[in-house]
Amino acid sequence: MSEHPLDRFDLVPDAAAEAAFLDAFDKGRLHHAWLLCGVEGSGKSTFAYRAARRLLGAAPDPSRGLLGTRPDDPVARLITAQSHPDLLVLERAVEGGKTKKSISVDQARDLPEFFSKSPSQAKYRVAIIDAADDLNLNAANALLKVLEEPPERGVLFLVTHAPGRLLATIRSRCRRLAFPVWPLHALEDLVRNRTGVPSAEAVRIAAMAAGSPGQALALASGATLEADQLAQAWVAASDLDRAEILSVADKFRGAEGQERFETLMDRLIAAVKVRALEEGKSGARWAELWERLSELPDRAAAINLDRADVLAGALADLQRTKARA
Repeated sequence: MSEHPLDRFDLVPDAAAEAAFLDAFDKGRLHHAWLLCGVEGSGKSTFAYRAARRLLGAAPDPSRGLLGTRPDDPVARLITAQSHPDLLVLERAVEGGKTKKSISVDQARDLPEFFSKSPSQAKYRVAIIDAADDLNLNAANALLKVLEEPPERGVLFLVTHAPGRLLATIRSRCRRLAFPVWPLHALEDLVRNRTGVPSAEAVRIAAMAAGSPGQALALASGATLEADQLAQAWVAASDLDRAEILSVADKFRGAEGQERFETLMDRLIAAVKVRALEEGKSGARWAELWERLSELPDRAAAINLDRADVLAGALADLQRTKARA
């Protein structure tokens, strides 16, 4: 399993973004809200926690980048333990082992109460919304009220993978920081240095990661890489081994099973997308399959479908697509 952004101290997401933020901080022109934009896994959340550590008083460690701090710094340790009183993080709640589809208005209403209080241990109070794309409409409106009346000594970081989906009134009240995709050579170096996988494997993982360092690190973890290899084999195979499918589906029980299911579906969707792109103009059926599979996990969660049945249905759809292609 890849590291949570809370635990990443040696990964610098984007030096230019860190320089821009630090320049505003040092010159006393710190904006109250920062919109962190880029593809999923491009380091936006990692940046938010790095900036939060600096704002909340962690001592700088230049050897770890412009916003670097040491993991054993007292402030950093409080943040890692999710117990710093001046930091609030909003993300989709987990109930009964299942992650909710959105950030609720009740969660968003914690923001004005949080910012109404003075900092208790630092110069600022900091909130991270990860991701702002997950706010439902009422929650987005609650956030807008906070942005319309910027809190004194308060700073908001809004992580977004699709800024165009946010309310224009939210976007207009934030300073935007863009996180570009990483070049292949940088992803290869990252994977080799952080995981120790062989060079040939690092090259393959970098190519699959589509410019995303977070995705590259996730793919380099054993379980994710295994799921990706299985998904690619299923897409390429002329026929599927029913016994193998049943064995995989048997591991979908419980909270860990949910994670395995989500990982496998994610890699299957990615493998079908690659196939659709490879087929070009003749890949319309693969593109349609990709669209159907992309919607499947959310629809399955909404009506609580059995994970094994969802996988079986997805693979049956895959086989029909191969037969028609």
